[in-house]
Amino acid sequence: MFDRLKSQPEDPILAMMEAFRADPRTDKIDLGIGIYRDAAGTTPVMHAVKTAERQLVESQTTKSYTALSGDPAFIKAMAGLVLGDRDMSRIAGAATVGGTGAIRQGLDLVRLARPDARVHIPDPSWPNHRAIIQAVGLTCVTYRYFDAETGGVDIDGMIADLSAVRSGDVVLLHGCCHNPTGADPNAADWHRIIATLAETGATVLVDLAYLGFGDGLDADAEATRQMIDTLPEVIIGVSCSKNFGLYRDRAGVVLVSAADADQARVVQGNLTTLNRLAYSFPADHGARTVEMILNDSALRADWSQQLSEMRGRINALRQALATALRDRTGSDRYAFLGSQKGMFSRLPASPDEIRILREEHGIYLIGDGRMNIAGLSQEDIPRLAQAIATVCA
Repeated sequence: MFDRLKSQPEDPILAMMEAFRADPRTDKIDLGIGIYRDAAGTTPVMHAVKTAERQLVESQTTKSYTALSGDPAFIKAMAGLVLGDRDMSRIAGAATVGGTGAIRQGLDLVRLARPDARVHIPDPSWPNHRAIIQAVGLTCVTYRYFDAETGGVDIDGMIADLSAVRSGDVVLLHGCCHNPTGADPNAADWHRIIATLAETGATVLVDLAYLGFGDGLDADAEATRQMIDTLPEVIIGVSCSKNFGLYRDRAGVVLVSAADADQARVVQGNLTTLNRLAYSFPADHGARTVEMILNDSALRADWSQQLSEMRGRINALRQALATALRDRTGSDRYAFLGSQKGMFSRLPASPDEIRILREEHGIYLIGDGRMNIAGLSQEDIPRLAQAIATVCA
């Protein structure tokens, strides 16, 4: 049997992590893996998470299973966080294994409903989007998104491509903090995008992996809320990895807004079945921790404040790097870094320039130029800016 297996391609991010670990240089800079780091270079356990976990350990009386779709209180709390005070009668939901699991379950739901659907993703997008789409047996196509010249969104190209999407297809959108570019549509752009999709009859799949890292929790959810108000069908994959710092606990949720309450009940049954087939009951520790934070006013305020501080730190790093690059290059070529959102930006560098940055300067970033701004420290910025100014034409 196993002699029929083919070797799988090496994951470029994991390969880069191994190369970084093996590099003996003490001044190396890791801008690859997408995790938040504080000023000390660590990925902290958030204050509210520590408190909620202590309370959970003290109060929990059983490790018995939750529901197949996960703890209803967690799903309700996450739906409220993402959607606000909207009518929940049209909403189905299931706890998942992180945000990746949410995207997988959402795409499996699409496969059950429309196995011939094409899934349209932005160019570029998180590489795992295409991989999961293909793994579930759906067809993946791209639409124009990023303008490399300006570092912003190619909104006219995007609208032109989305206008050609057919009814029954799926359009994947990054709800905020686009990965890998950091380029997000503005409010006017979102209005055009949603109006265009309303005309096509396509179903939207929103990836909300970085809620709260752009402009704030409500601001980052606003485009998704407008979609819920405007479109009959929306699938939302939400991750708790970044905004709650629960990377290894793999807490996530898939939410589906259906045309009406009756359809939502059918969707809920299908999500429950998909969970059953994938892992029976979803993990609960991370999900229960999140639910406790969101339903306790003091814990929620603590969490929201720390998340705001993390967002502010990333934005300060962006501004500092953009300023340092302007000083060293004498141009505003990298000014876009200061206006982009979230953890990532895409450096306009060739593969050879990225290799030189790694080999000669100890600066590690993904081969397409993606930089994890949240992996920087203020002390790194002068050396990073000098290296970019020296290497990148």
